[in-house]
Amino acid sequence: MGFIKDIKEDIKAIFERDPAARSTIEVLFCYPGLHAVIIHRLAHKLWGWRLYFLARLISQISRFLTGIEIHPGAKIGRRFFIDHGMGVVIGETAEIGDDVTLYHGVTLGGVSLNKGKRHPTIGNNVVIGSGAKVLGPFKVGDGAKIGSNSVVVKEVPENATVVGIPGRIVTETSKSGNFEHDKLPDPVAKAITCIVDRIVEIEKEIAEINHKGRSHEGDNKE
Repeated sequence: MGFIKDIKEDIKAIFERDPAARSTIEVLFCYPGLHAVIIHRLAHKLWGWRLYFLARLISQISRFLTGIEIHPGAKIGRRFFIDHGMGVVIGETAEIGDDVTLYHGVTLGGVSLNKGKRHPTIGNNVVIGSGAKVLGPFKVGDGAKIGSNSVVVKEVPENATVVGIPGRIVTETSKSGNFEHDKLPDPVAKAITCIVDRIVEIEKEIAEINHKGRSHEGDNKE
């Protein structure tokens, strides 16, 4: 009964977070993210029953069908939504809380060959943008947001927004459920702007030096 309840909640989460969703039939048949989550919930149960080979086989079939790779050992909470989903990878010891959203190309991976905890723990209400990599056995706090293509290798506080390579915290005040990529700070663009501003200042200084030099030459001629 819990399995059916989880699926119903997953479908409801899609309607809440994807404005393109029009009907339950469409969501059931045309959303690979939902398919991957449903199959994972089954594979995870088998993994818990120590039917490891069968669980891995089912997860491999899911990977082939959806383009989303979720290890059957990964723990996933309620109302989990993978938008588009192609290229998403979730490792064996990853733990994901409730109401989490992942976009395509996200990796929840490890950086160690140890058999213990290797993958991140994702808190509740976290949003991870497309192409982001979260690597290591640390926690991403509740309500955090990770920008597209960011590479995160250390703990993220609650309600923080992280962008860049390596990921840097740019704000810790946002508690909104919205995630607008175009409004996220761009540290690379900011650095380039600083360089351009400095070049303009240097050009002004050079112009002043040249002007003073010409004035000095004129005084000498007189």
